[in-house]
Amino acid sequence: MTLESLLLTVWAALTVVANLLATGHAVLRKRDVRAAVAWVGLVWLVPLVGVVLYLLLGINRIRRRGRSLALRQEHGQFLPKPSVAACTPEHLAAVAPPAAHLASLARLVDEVVHPRPLLPGNRLLPLEAGAGAYPAMLEAIEEASTSITLCSYIFDNDEAGRRFVDALGRAVKRGVQVRVLIDALGLRYDWPPITGRLRRAGVRVARFLPTLLPPRLPFMNLRNHRKLLVVDGRVGFTGGMNIREHFLPGHGDAKDLHFRVEGPVVGQMQETFAEDWAFTTKERLRGETWFPPLEPVGPVVARGIPDGPDEDFETVRWTLLGALACARSTVRLVTPYFIPDSALVTALNVAALRGVRVDVVLPEKLNLPVVQWAATAQLWQVLRPNCHVFLTAPPFDHTKLMVVDGVWSLVGSANWDPRSLRLNFEFDVECYDAELAARLEALIEERLSRARLLTREELDRRPLPIRLRDGVARLMAPYL
Repeated sequence: MTLESLLLTVWAALTVVANLLATGHAVLRKRDVRAAVAWVGLVWLVPLVGVVLYLLLGINRIRRRGRSLALRQEHGQFLPKPSVAACTPEHLAAVAPPAAHLASLARLVDEVVHPRPLLPGNRLLPLEAGAGAYPAMLEAIEEASTSITLCSYIFDNDEAGRRFVDALGRAVKRGVQVRVLIDALGLRYDWPPITGRLRRAGVRVARFLPTLLPPRLPFMNLRNHRKLLVVDGRVGFTGGMNIREHFLPGHGDAKDLHFRVEGPVVGQMQETFAEDWAFTTKERLRGETWFPPLEPVGPVVARGIPDGPDEDFETVRWTLLGALACARSTVRLVTPYFIPDSALVTALNVAALRGVRVDVVLPEKLNLPVVQWAATAQLWQVLRPNCHVFLTAPPFDHTKLMVVDGVWSLVGSANWDPRSLRLNFEFDVECYDAELAARLEALIEERLSRARLLTREELDRRPLPIRLRDGVARLMAPYL
């Protein structure tokens, strides 16, 4: 046997082994039969190339290291006060009477996100982008005395980013313990990255899942999309806003919504950051510097819902399905990226057929054309059973918001798309409070005042080439 034939034989054997390993992984790990069949077909029809694509795009789960998940065994040890008891589903009617019919939803989320309980005594203040959110966040940083934790998917090296770096640097000089975690992919949205400026300011900063090294390549698609800021362990901020000048007045005026959070649920926000930080850096954040006792401060019963391609897999998706199943009168949702899977589409349809008013508020023009094409391609399925889809005029609205029956709200970082619900690490907060829900519905009404109703007839009138383009884009929906 010549050397050339020997090399070809070894290459063929390695190809078969790689194909078998990828096939075995897809057969054992893929929940969706259609996805498993598609990946197995690709692996064998395009040898090695299919394996590489499966390695990069098909592996959508990650097991976190024990040092981060071990923190979960400590969840609850930093509860605010002995007098602040967790709110069980059975006691929800007593704490939030208008939400009594949603006890089954609370029970479902209890099971999905255990051991994070519902906690009474919280206050959430909606903050619009522009003059609202960033000034409140920067003011809190300036007033910090013990600790600051900040997690962001995007932290641009622009005017907004520099304002935060300057405030964080001043906090470090005051002796405040500061930790900043930025997603490694989101960090590349601007160049040079903000990390150098942060380090020069004395801020401890880390990148979440850098993907340039071969051992990390399988996780290039699994990004930390959370937006968390916790100051002194007592005041939190979360929602949909990254740190970039798009949200400064006069810099594009993009719309978004963030929330100032106080009360016991801030501890759950801090727990989530502590897990991510320990996973990334091996440092464990413990003690009252990070987890001080928290007093009840408001009427909102709330719970943090972390979601990700790990042990928190599909927690937000289960929550959405549960909320749609429990809704009695209204479902109102605002999201920039709307590509629900077949189960969520069916849940929206069933809610509408039961007589629930379902309003979906989307931007008329997205910042990502391919995502818009894919979203448009499946809107007919949502509209068919009398759901209502509204398109808001520019500027682009990045808000993520859901209100059910005028009493239950879901706010945070997750979009209604496969990337948020299956691939990214996200953080949302569920809230039971009629007053907060009314304030959020007022924000939805403001968006509806500059929106138009989308009809089936309008979708059907699209030219055939446009419908084909949108349909092809929809085939890429799992990774958009």
